[in-house]
Amino acid sequence: MKSEASQSQKIGFWSIVLLGINGIIGSGIFLLPSAGMKLFGPASIVVLFFDAFLAFVIAMCFADCASFFSKNGGPYLYAKEAFGGFVGYEVGFVTWVIRIIAEATLYVAFATALGGLFPDLNNPTAKNVIVTLMAVSLVALNVSGVKLTALISNVVTVGKLVPIALVIVFGLFFMKGSHFDPFFVSHLTTSNNFATTAITLFYIFTGFEALPVIAGEMTNAKKNLPKALMIALSAVALVYVLVMTVSVGVMGDQLASSTVPLKDTFEKIAGSFGGDLISLGMVLSVGGICISSSFITPRSGVALAENKMMPKVLAKKNRKNAPYVAIVFSTVAVLAIAYSGTFTTLAQISAVSRFAQFIPTCLAVLVFRHTKKDEARDFRLPLGPVIPIVALVISVWLLWHVTKTDLVWGFGALVVAVPFYFITKQRGTTE
Repeated sequence: MKSEASQSQKIGFWSIVLLGINGIIGSGIFLLPSAGMKLFGPASIVVLFFDAFLAFVIAMCFADCASFFSKNGGPYLYAKEAFGGFVGYEVGFVTWVIRIIAEATLYVAFATALGGLFPDLNNPTAKNVIVTLMAVSLVALNVSGVKLTALISNVVTVGKLVPIALVIVFGLFFMKGSHFDPFFVSHLTTSNNFATTAITLFYIFTGFEALPVIAGEMTNAKKNLPKALMIALSAVALVYVLVMTVSVGVMGDQLASSTVPLKDTFEKIAGSFGGDLISLGMVLSVGGICISSSFITPRSGVALAENKMMPKVLAKKNRKNAPYVAIVFSTVAVLAIAYSGTFTTLAQISAVSRFAQFIPTCLAVLVFRHTKKDEARDFRLPLGPVIPIVALVISVWLLWHVTKTDLVWGFGALVVAVPFYFITKQRGTTE
């Protein structure tokens, strides 16, 4: 993990809030509204409220756990403290895998975004070519040791917030009430469809779990992190509901068949120029996130190696101080996953995999209520054990409705991690 920052370099409260918003709003909001409409009709807006509630109660569990710690680690730290080295190792390992799956999803999102600008690229072969070129280019960039962090951050933030703001502000004046009728489509509104829609759209709420990982870089993390999580999620939920409502109101049934829903929505409002403007913003945004992710993902593997949780070869660096082994290994895994499916399919798998972090964290809340009950802290969950139990029940219900294939892809890393744990333990490198 990263070393803790000095006091003068630590992140303040509102910076934590903005970091949280920036971390949650990603590629999904550009592409998933059509999936929601296809799966559950206009009532997918209700599903968003459900997902926001689930994200909120899980985030509260993260906030409760975070109130005990001021150092980096997040879910890995909570699982290790609550359940010991093996469970902590599993969560730490799966954190890296989650980043790999998320990066693969982003690469496919980028290819899909390009397909919105250039329709000839909107096919599986072109998708795989684009994904491969993106991966090879980013390997070359990262191995060379080039750092574009500040520029990328600015481009990504502007690239994703401007298109979203344009769609919301102008779209509110172009909505038609008839597009919400019927709100509940009889052949779509089943419990299975609700669960499938919920797990698909939940992808756009993921990202909040990354904040506790860098708690050691924050000013007064025990006090500020819980509040920042709540504010960031509330702001994001409002944006998502507005985007979904506007998309349905402007596009109606046509939204279900759109591969680039925000682009098509704004094209209805401002013509082809407006659609191309949104597509360009989407390409810049998703491309920038891909670059950022390609820098972070290998270093998650390096962190495991440096903490003696994976073979030390992963931490090997070249003359440019780039962890070339981890970069190549991560990229090969990313490509294998990216080739396997569409954006919507990978978004579902990515969402499922996050529960390998969420469930142990919710359970850790219940453990800490007994093992750390006398410790002073600035945030404490209300309603006793109710919130973590609600989070666990909803999570298990959702996962019960997930396909076996998505479960295997989402949780397979937990099985893969087992031999690595015993290998490192035998060598005396795990606690």
